[in-house]
Amino acid sequence: MKTMFSIKIMVGACTGIFFLLYGVGVYWSSEPASINIHAEVTQAAKAENVAPVVGYTTTTALIKVSETLLHKPGGYLSNDILPPSLFLDNMPAWEFGVLEMVRDMALVMRKDFSRSQSQSLVNQYLKEAQPRFNIDHRNWAMPSAESEYGKAIELLYAYRTALVSSNGSNRAQFYARADNLRAYLDEVQKRLGSYSHRLSLSVGREQVNTDLAGDSRAEQSSQGDSYIQLKTNWWQIDDVFYEARGATWALLQLLRAIEIDFNSVLENKNAKISLQQIIRELEASQESLWSPMILNGSGFGLLANHSLVMANYISRANAALIDLNELLTKG
Repeated sequence: MKTMFSIKIMVGACTGIFFLLYGVGVYWSSEPASINIHAEVTQAAKAENVAPVVGYTTTTALIKVSETLLHKPGGYLSNDILPPSLFLDNMPAWEFGVLEMVRDMALVMRKDFSRSQSQSLVNQYLKEAQPRFNIDHRNWAMPSAESEYGKAIELLYAYRTALVSSNGSNRAQFYARADNLRAYLDEVQKRLGSYSHRLSLSVGREQVNTDLAGDSRAEQSSQGDSYIQLKTNWWQIDDVFYEARGATWALLQLLRAIEIDFNSVLENKNAKISLQQIIRELEASQESLWSPMILNGSGFGLLANHSLVMANYISRANAALIDLNELLTKG
């Protein structure tokens, strides 16, 4: 009798723990809402008793996106080695997508936005912050990924303070120029093109090998097949989807800030509408997902294919990015 009672207690305890971990996992897997960049800039400027200058909004957006990565429900999950994080894969994939966009922006801010020309000095704060974002996102040993990202955020705060500083020796710069914006858009185009391609491979397809197309004298180190059969592994379809969703979420926040800081450049090039079109496509990619799992219907079959829907939004945003780049070059 006592044995049966003990077994019931153990089963009840295990069941309770399971549902508790499941509930926590569901809560931790909820995606953060969009950032109100206007409100964040107003609040930050009021707290520091300063007037926002060019670059203040973009820097604030990068800070807030990075902080969301670390402080959303459950915190940073990619390097957790305990339940329930150990069994979650969608949110870590989302985090990596966000991190990729953070890395791109931090790199461009270091190389282009903060420098007037190729011979100018690199800003010291950005020089130290940017490499810290490049630590392995799954690293949990000392120094852990989140500790390095936290230090990078502190340096971004220091850079933002230097932007509005009246101290000439501690002054930082942010150059909102068309060529600098093109440098960032070039990075984003490559990233979105990759996501669109990976998402479209959810249904698999055979394609012609175009590695050497466009150059009759081009060579490569080893002979490739004329046709390539490509398809995403079934177990990775949801990971690719959520990585793309995280990347588009982060890019959406950053482009809203770009629209403010580069307003005069965009208006001069008659390119503001093109940027707003990109933002609308990215907003559509963040619509609520009502299915409990990522569906992978084939072609025109009965079931939806969420990866292809996401690929469509990203492709349209990328096409608008190409148009925007053209306007900034020739407009």
